[in-house]
Amino acid sequence: MNHYETVFILNPVLSDEQIKETVKKFEDFLTSKGGEMIAKEDWGLKKFAYPIENKKSGFYRLFDFKVAGEVITPFEVEFRRDERIMRYLTVKLDKHAEAWAEKRRTRNTQKA
Repeated sequence: MNHYETVFILNPVLSDEQIKETVKKFEDFLTSKGGEMIAKEDWGLKKFAYPIENKKSGFYRLFDFKVAGEVITPFEVEFRRDERIMRYLTVKLDKHAEAWAEKRRTRNTQKA
């Protein structure tokens, strides 16, 4: 199993309930395929540098997870099919990025 991070942007017109439902849908997809969620982060509503789909802001979410490599393609297809997702990016983490992500998580938990 490889370590990945996915950042995705949700449409800003969604209600809190719709956002929770969408995030749960993608989390359930990963766990149903044998993935392990390490962390989820809610980065909140952020302004864009340029408009995307005529919107000037969006809700950012981050998933930190481990899953087999062949699951990533169907996972990204689900992002493309969902109208509520404006953009997404999935990256495979190497050992240095994993260490940095762990540092970021501990720093964020200390702030909270």
